[in-house]
Amino acid sequence: MGSEEDPSPAAARLSPFRYNSPLVQVGLIGLVCFCCPGMFNALSGMGGGGQVDHTAANNANTALYTTFAVFGILGGGIYNLLGPRLTLFAGCSTYVLYAGSFLYYNHYHRQLFAIIAGAVLGVGAGLLWAGEGAIMTSYPPAGRKGTYISYFWTVFNMGGVIGGLIPFVLNYHRTDAASVNDGTYIAFMCFMATGAILSLAILPPSRVVRDDGTRASYIAYSSVRTESIEILKLFADWRMLLIAPAAWASNFFYTYQFNNVNGLLFTLRTKGLNNVFYWGAQMIGSISIGHLLDFSFKSRRTRGFVGITTVAILGTAIWAGGLANQLRYTDGVWTDELDFKDSGAKFAGPFVLYFSYGLLDAMFQSLCYWVIGALADDSQTLSR
Repeated sequence: MGSEEDPSPAAARLSPFRYNSPLVQVGLIGLVCFCCPGMFNALSGMGGGGQVDHTAANNANTALYTTFAVFGILGGGIYNLLGPRLTLFAGCSTYVLYAGSFLYYNHYHRQLFAIIAGAVLGVGAGLLWAGEGAIMTSYPPAGRKGTYISYFWTVFNMGGVIGGLIPFVLNYHRTDAASVNDGTYIAFMCFMATGAILSLAILPPSRVVRDDGTRASYIAYSSVRTESIEILKLFADWRMLLIAPAAWASNFFYTYQFNNVNGLLFTLRTKGLNNVFYWGAQMIGSISIGHLLDFSFKSRRTRGFVGITTVAILGTAIWAGGLANQLRYTDGVWTDELDFKDSGAKFAGPFVLYFSYGLLDAMFQSLCYWVIGALADDSQTLSR
């Protein structure tokens, strides 16, 4: 029987559930993201990081996305220098700090720690998502990238589902307009720390063997100079420039959906419940678009156009519903908080809208991953 480093025919006959298979490695990165960005999403999804006053969370997110924009570009080069384990571990560790800053804010109401933690998390998120993107687009076999992306997205967004249940359960009987309790933040921190530890189990691409016996990729880690030059070259690649508007759009709507829809329209316990369904909708969306992109037509080009058209039509319809809902605000303010038990039919429309936002997000993000994965096969290029 072939060893882990030997992609022989015998190795190809090994179970797809072996440790060095793409399936297991994608599952591991899914669990890492379940624990870290999955819990971060649940925390953010409550609006204002679970605080009544959204100011600290808004300022922290401004700092977060400022550094994320820089390290989102640099993260691929850092991944190629350090490899997946160190890159992912460094990135995951910053999520614990961010959740801890809101635990601190619960007691002292000082923004500075949250803002600094947000800036540090932006660095970590750039590292984590560059590493995750390299793994997701290069480890799976070429003909099943959509399926693997949907598999990852399902595991990852289960974190948002569980993360939504945490504030829902721990704050169920709190009817006052308070911030979430300390136990909510502590639970998030425990999950995030677990994700950081799990990231050390990710194998480098040279040790990942597909079911047909081929390796994910053969790479020698680059120098800082090489990575800097190759990253700069991306800005002259017309294919990457065409993806830039989608990259801009991919995170643009989160602050609005979390703070101005879920955070503004609903009671404290209902926000947590809504997040369960928002991230559950992401699982449905990713599975649906993954199946469409891998199995709907024989031609990959046709599948791509069908996927883009489907997402475009759904996106237009859902955001039209969002506009209709926004027109019900008075001077940007929603005057009557909705509760899943007490508000009756008034709760249904905004709830379905928020659910649909989650569905569309997963379909859009998965489509973008699939397109990027179609541009190359080696992790060194795809990480950048």
